[in-house]
Amino acid sequence: MARRPDPDALLRQLQAAEERQRRGRLKVFFGASPGVGKTYTMLEAARAKRAEGLDVVLGVVETHGREETRSLLDGLEVLPRRTVEYRGTRLEEFDLDAALERRPSLILVDELAHTNAPGSRHAKRWQDIEELLTAGIDVFTTVNVQHIESLNDVVSQITGVQVRETVPDSVLEQADEVELVDVSPDVLQQRLREGKVYVPEQAQRALDRFFKTGNLIALRELALRRTAERVDAQMRAHMQAEGIRDIWPAGDRVLVCVGPDAASARVVRAARRVAAGLKADWLAVYVETPAHRRLSEADRDAVSQNLRLAEQLGAQAITLSGHSVAEEILAYAHEHNVTRIIVGKPTRSRWRQGVRRSLLEALVRGSGDIDVHVITGDAARPSARPAPRYGPTSKPSHYAAAAAAIAVATLLGLVTRPWLQTVDFAMLYLLAVVLISSRYRRGPSLLASILAIAAFDFAFVPPYYSFAVSDAQYILTFAVMLVIALVMSRLTAQIREQAEAARAREARTASLYAMSRELAALTDEDALAGAVARHLGNTFAGASLVLLPDDAVGLLRRPASAPQLAEKEASVARWTFDHATPAGLGTATLPAARALYVPMVSSGTTVGVLGLTPADPRRLQDPVQRQLLDAFADQAAVAFERVALARRNQEGQLAFEAERLRTSLLSSLSHDLRTPLATIEGAASTLVQDPGSLSREARGKLAEGILHEADRMNRLVRNLLDMVRLESGMLQVQKEWYPLEEVVGVVLIRLDDRLAGHPVSTSLPPDLPLLQIDGLLMEQVLINLLENAVKHTPPGTRIEIGATVGPSAVTVEVADRGPGIPGGQEELIFDKFHRLPSADP
Repeated sequence: MARRPDPDALLRQLQAAEERQRRGRLKVFFGASPGVGKTYTMLEAARAKRAEGLDVVLGVVETHGREETRSLLDGLEVLPRRTVEYRGTRLEEFDLDAALERRPSLILVDELAHTNAPGSRHAKRWQDIEELLTAGIDVFTTVNVQHIESLNDVVSQITGVQVRETVPDSVLEQADEVELVDVSPDVLQQRLREGKVYVPEQAQRALDRFFKTGNLIALRELALRRTAERVDAQMRAHMQAEGIRDIWPAGDRVLVCVGPDAASARVVRAARRVAAGLKADWLAVYVETPAHRRLSEADRDAVSQNLRLAEQLGAQAITLSGHSVAEEILAYAHEHNVTRIIVGKPTRSRWRQGVRRSLLEALVRGSGDIDVHVITGDAARPSARPAPRYGPTSKPSHYAAAAAAIAVATLLGLVTRPWLQTVDFAMLYLLAVVLISSRYRRGPSLLASILAIAAFDFAFVPPYYSFAVSDAQYILTFAVMLVIALVMSRLTAQIREQAEAARAREARTASLYAMSRELAALTDEDALAGAVARHLGNTFAGASLVLLPDDAVGLLRRPASAPQLAEKEASVARWTFDHATPAGLGTATLPAARALYVPMVSSGTTVGVLGLTPADPRRLQDPVQRQLLDAFADQAAVAFERVALARRNQEGQLAFEAERLRTSLLSSLSHDLRTPLATIEGAASTLVQDPGSLSREARGKLAEGILHEADRMNRLVRNLLDMVRLESGMLQVQKEWYPLEEVVGVVLIRLDDRLAGHPVSTSLPPDLPLLQIDGLLMEQVLINLLENAVKHTPPGTRIEIGATVGPSAVTVEVADRGPGIPGGQEELIFDKFHRLPSADP
């Protein structure tokens, strides 16, 4: 069936092609586990490219001590790595800036999932590769299946090993080429025993744990399936890009048509058997047309039940929107490379099939290379559902309006009879029919059509004011008028239904947009939960709540503003969270619950549960409403995941800062406490070991030195404690009115012995006002500044303390005659525990 190409799709294809031309190409060597030979295969491919004359550079290649892999490095240019200091350890990392400056045609960057050392431009190596690709450089890289984000938990469940370094699925999906490097489990285990993967002592431990035969078989299947999925996606993308409408049966994919009829469940089960026999994916598709709004509640329930049955049997349930069921199904089938369509045998009578082509006939005519299977319904089990209703019942006033419109047209025709021809009166009645059809439904439109023919015959066809017809040609005129009136009423009714469907889609889109816009501005989980619950309740006309996991107690918690949840309802919500499957009202799992619970899943992880108690439970049976609810859950899940990632990032930053503070604190303690402790220890040991040989004066000096150094240690510890209190927010500033002269005087008295080798001059104006300060903290500030001046200036140099009065503040200065702060260190001196470089530790 010919369909006009989508201009938006063509534009996207052109833009994607231009983007691919600017970007470098990424080739991923993909394996089921370490040791399958990804790096070796990558190096062989790089040497082949080098032989073709391509500029090849090795950015990062990890040989892991394998001699046969290392031998492939000979003759290839190796980019020097950069050195990073982290926690006293020198780490070697990929030098991204050097690679961008060197700008080769092809660069090899091993281990795609690697985490870069702190302080690197990017946290992950795949982000480095993304920058290389953006710069137009081709990249070869390697990755194992356990590092793919969506498969990480599956691999952990199989092997019992939680892999921390992961790569987003989008990186693999956007790669230009993925080459599977595969060996059998027996071969891989033999390579382990021969020491070609790990050193012997590690190899045996690996064989006993990760590299068990069952684990390797499962990982191999995951890698093969993921590669097959990618190949299938590439084939469909190629077919779309080339405008290929034919089906390429490289792999079977089954589509079953779902409807409200009684035989649909039987057709779905038959499709399951066909798909199982072919070992193929299968889709259950329902098309929502404007006529869907005229279905009875029983029919809508039947559609929902059939779609849920398909999902339970393993299908992917799809609801499409369109005007023609056959056109939408065929378009979707061609777009997704469906090889077989399964449809129920038509049950309409022969005369209705003659008037209107059946779905089966339309599918067969437009299927092309797609096989169409017809399944016979169960005739022995008739439908117990009532006949469908055709939209809301028209009111008596609508029929009265139709009669009034024809009456007005008749009066207008009678008034203008001397000036108009008979055909003009027919047009006048057609206008009245169109107006009625545009406002009301089929019943009033049909009445208007019949009344228009009768009034036209009675008032404007000779003999007048009689239903007799003197000229046979008017019989044809009546028939044409009736057909035209009926067709126009049908068309206007269809347009109105389409407009109603468009308004419904617009309302769904607007509700999703409003929620996403509000969620994007929120950063608090409770605020997010409240916004999601509010939008959910407004859209579905019911009570709603959001439940989030509480790791502390292992349960689901509700926001403080949410209503209390009964124990039974809480257990249903917990089941939904644990199994990532909807449960409760309207589902096949725990259907006695008062609410429907839907999991919020993002990146393969359940981040919470949506609970909805609708005012009309039947509304959730509508597939369109269920799809809308799923879209709400997906958007909410992304928002909660964003907040969780931001929180984890902040926690990681705090942990990093805490670790740096701890390291600096230990460094400061070891540096600043070593000198006074050594002095105290030396003086005390002298007093203990040789008390008789010391003069009274010597003992006094030793005791004075102990007291001095102990006081110094006390100040240091007090400073550290104050700093900790300040960082934690526990330090309270107690402001009172103080004269600055008093604070300076107390500080000079306390530091009298330390300032003995430095003359101190003060310059305080006599008109200094009282200052509202914390006297103790201000004293500590001045003590720290003066001690720093004593420590970093030569003996005998002067230290000056001055103050100036400004319009709104008093500025206090401590100046010395030391060497000053080296260039580039001006900002760093405000970092905690920072020391200027000096030969003297």
